[in-house]
Amino acid sequence: MTMYDDLKDKVCVVTGAAGVLCSTMVEALCEAGAKVALLGRTEQKLIDLSEKLKANGFEKTLPIRADVLIREDLENAQEHIQDAFGSVYLLVNGAGGNTPKAVTQSEVLEGSGDEDLARGFFGTDMEAFRFVFDLNFMGTLLPCMVFGKRMIQSGSGNIINISSMSATNPLTKVAAYSAAKASVDNFTRWLAVHFAKMNVRVNAIAPGFFSTSQNKFLLYEADGTTLTPRGNKIITHTPMEAFGRPEDLKGALLFLASNDQSHFVTGIVLPVDGGFSAYAGV
Repeated sequence: MTMYDDLKDKVCVVTGAAGVLCSTMVEALCEAGAKVALLGRTEQKLIDLSEKLKANGFEKTLPIRADVLIREDLENAQEHIQDAFGSVYLLVNGAGGNTPKAVTQSEVLEGSGDEDLARGFFGTDMEAFRFVFDLNFMGTLLPCMVFGKRMIQSGSGNIINISSMSATNPLTKVAAYSAAKASVDNFTRWLAVHFAKMNVRVNAIAPGFFSTSQNKFLLYEADGTTLTPRGNKIITHTPMEAFGRPEDLKGALLFLASNDQSHFVTGIVLPVDGGFSAYAGV
């Protein structure tokens, strides 16, 4: 017997499944005996992940190419999962991220000249801003709408969204990402209340600072080992003085995923951040 026996053979969907953090969450669900559908935009990455998991003894995975911003993709994925595995119990909305084009060059405005303005808010690439906001927020809302409807109809379900430290304390330079993750937090709480009488729980995990391929350019210099000034700021404001490891998310995920362990928990955003959200900097 383990703490998460109730997850054995439960059907779980993870969007953005091939990402560094999400692939570790997939692994955690596989270790608990779940059947896991792997959703993402790049099919080969999903196939590679599925093969890697199979090599480690986890046979119950299903790679499906699906764009979280295209409802038809999600609906087709849902039917595929239903046919192969059965009704979905858990949705993990892991798809998200940022792009350098949506990051301002300056942390704060330091002048009113054209060059100063272009380096800050007024130089925002609106196409990149929309992409980041949509990927993180609409890419959470649409899967909730598609898979959540079937959960309601089947009488039970569980949704875990992925938030960020930037949701409650917006980080400099990343306005689009911060705004989107703040929306994810608000939406998580709203949906938890909306679904509360239907036996569907909705929560979120807010990872602290994990070094991944998407944010490495913000944390490290070109040599890949020396911290940037921004990376140093993060470490100094993280009481545990380290970046998170992907496996640090496993416990939080399994706790929220397990109805045995968290059946009375809904509408929360759980930080996994080394103390960053608790520290005022002094």
